[in-house]
Amino acid sequence: MLDYRLDDETETLRKTVREFAQEVIAPQIGEFYERDEFPVQIVRQMGELGLFGLPFPEEYGGAGGTYFDLCVALEELARVDSSMAITVEAGVSLGAMPIYRFGTPEQKQEWLPRLCSGEALGAFGLTEPGGGSDAGATRTTARLEDGHWVINGSKAFITNAGTELTQLVTVTAVTGTRPDGGKEISSIIVPSGTEGFAVGQRYSKVGWNASDTRELSFSDVRVPEENLVGERGRGYAQFLSILDEGRIAISALSVGLAQGCVDESVKYAGEREAFGQPIGKNQAIAFMIADMEVRASTARLAYYRAAEKMLRGEPFKREASIAKLYSSEVAMDNARYATQVHGGYGFMNEFPVARFYRDAKILEIGEGTSEVQRMLIARDLGVG
Repeated sequence: MLDYRLDDETETLRKTVREFAQEVIAPQIGEFYERDEFPVQIVRQMGELGLFGLPFPEEYGGAGGTYFDLCVALEELARVDSSMAITVEAGVSLGAMPIYRFGTPEQKQEWLPRLCSGEALGAFGLTEPGGGSDAGATRTTARLEDGHWVINGSKAFITNAGTELTQLVTVTAVTGTRPDGGKEISSIIVPSGTEGFAVGQRYSKVGWNASDTRELSFSDVRVPEENLVGERGRGYAQFLSILDEGRIAISALSVGLAQGCVDESVKYAGEREAFGQPIGKNQAIAFMIADMEVRASTARLAYYRAAEKMLRGEPFKREASIAKLYSSEVAMDNARYATQVHGGYGFMNEFPVARFYRDAKILEIGEGTSEVQRMLIARDLGVG
């Protein structure tokens, strides 16, 4: 019998994160959002709560949980605010996970305890200004010279890259040519503050305004040869596997935003009166909210299924793409409906749904666009 109920430990985690999001994040995140400011203290508190170490073994300072535990936490964070949810998601999936999955024992011992505690944040530099979905079109280069990698190039749209907590960025770079003539792409750790490594100003974004997103540049940046992550020439393949996992996490984040839209709409529809009664008594409003709940609940099942297959060790690429595609579009739909339920107030930044609306669109773009997800699903079915 299928049973999607959370076990006692995961339910306790969910309630703890829910309480933290409501009591710590909700009262103050709107001000950070409007100031376009990264809330360092809130991020430190999320570290103290153990959120950055959820899926990692205790030997590295982690909680010894699963990737599903991370997804449950992300959903609860995004129910209140997506900026903080993506900070955790990127810190874990893109900052720490490549080192955990592919790093040497020395790299793991050096970096993971700090990343798991939230004392440090890591970032992953894949996307380039002219790359976008064509991640294989990497132009950043790294050549070996006297036992060091010498890196030149630039990266774009990198999350967690320039905060005062950021201590490393793992970058993909062309390190040679494959036997078939294609690019040999490898992953290399670049510690923050390395000479020649420049972090640009924060982007002015439509949404996720309390998260940190920057452009990076590398000019003859020298790091030790042992900073290579995984096998030389396997950097691109390694990152694709990280993305498969990350899509489940982004799906969970999307579900959180979609559910947050339901929460706020139910609350508002019960309080706002028009024509002598709460607007929720009007069937048009009630049906809109019911449809929002249907979408959020269905999207949750999609990411639960993808996470289940991942934890079983079964192929899950198709399920991850389905979950990411569907839940991100659900988040966008629910944000639009929630704004409509709120009427003119939904267009005011003081209301959470305005923030949800601004945050939702990137979910259809980041970590693989909706078009890329459809392509991957079709390809897995043998028709793409």
